[in-house]
Amino acid sequence: MGSSGSALKVCTDHRGGINWLSLSPDGQHLLTGSEDGTARLWSTSDSQCHGHFQGHESYITFCHLENEVAFTCSADHTIRKWDVMTGQCLAIYRGHTSIVNRILVAKDYLFSGSYDRTARCWSVEKEKQIQEFRGHRNCVLTLAHYSSRDVLDESEEEQEKLNRDFLVTGSTDCTVKVWWVSSGRCYQTLLGHTGAVLCLILDAPNRELFSGSTDYTIRTWNIVTGEQLKVFKEHQGSVICLELVNRYLYSGSADKTVKCWLADTGEQVQTYKTHKHSVSTLKYHAGILFTGSGDACARAFNSKTGVLQRIFRGHKFIINCIQIHNELLYTASHDGTLRIWDVQGICKRNKPRLRKERSVPGKSSQKGSLSRLFNNRVGCTVQEENGELEAVELM
Repeated sequence: MGSSGSALKVCTDHRGGINWLSLSPDGQHLLTGSEDGTARLWSTSDSQCHGHFQGHESYITFCHLENEVAFTCSADHTIRKWDVMTGQCLAIYRGHTSIVNRILVAKDYLFSGSYDRTARCWSVEKEKQIQEFRGHRNCVLTLAHYSSRDVLDESEEEQEKLNRDFLVTGSTDCTVKVWWVSSGRCYQTLLGHTGAVLCLILDAPNRELFSGSTDYTIRTWNIVTGEQLKVFKEHQGSVICLELVNRYLYSGSADKTVKCWLADTGEQVQTYKTHKHSVSTLKYHAGILFTGSGDACARAFNSKTGVLQRIFRGHKFIINCIQIHNELLYTASHDGTLRIWDVQGICKRNKPRLRKERSVPGKSSQKGSLSRLFNNRVGCTVQEENGELEAVELM
């Protein structure tokens, strides 16, 4: 194992911490959302800043990039839609009464979750609110979306007739709720967690939902029946982020480790150590598990053996998000910088089997800014270094 040396490039255009990093579907651009209230567009071909989106009145909590438009949400209670080429603000979505901390784009829908205890659905094209989902007793932290056709077989589809859309929300009230998008009604409430639900990941073909919580557990649910299937209990700290690839579930935690589980059985098969702080973000690529941590380092592990292969040093604060494209690793940090690293060598050494990997990216936003999540004083419990629990109040 060796250190990576210097980053290929350090982008310092932002004047505040970067809370999120989004990659466009075509891989040509990256979007960063920052504490400075702006978003910036970066080309993956030359790593130059090609756009500056300015207009929010407070910090940007999350961003989502399509090929031609971008979306940002903010502590100013709004969501904005931007033209990628011109940087022009195309729409402002107003309605939330507190920090909008998460957005998700699916079909022609834009979903948002807020500290005002609601989630909302907006029309991307008509740029207006379609639905409000009200029922959580605390902040909505994370989102997922699926359609009935995603989870039903052909015979069931024939009986169902209608294709229904569902929104899944995780909250600091310790519950996961599933909502009918068309009516805004709660379809089912998934009970079992005893702490805030920080992350969700959906495997629609297998009808399963995974949720990670400050109660140190991951739980698996049947999203059709609402039945709790398994509880993963080995972590000693809050479960902050999840990644699912080929039915291997990876979980990053405040206990300074990542664990790998067999999603089908719940068996823990690997633990990835050496982090000196909470694991804030995860990304699997070409047999390598990349992690970002509160210790300001990114790491690369052999996903099978758990062997640490490289440490990427250079950031000064927590790494909030990572992306990988064309054998380049992009790390975005609360220190305000975007750093670019060459990972071609380690990816070549760890080529996976020829079987095609099927990852579940979970547009659910399961890997949020840990610094922003905890600094916003949401109603949850956070494990401190001495092992004690500190209650964190709702803003």
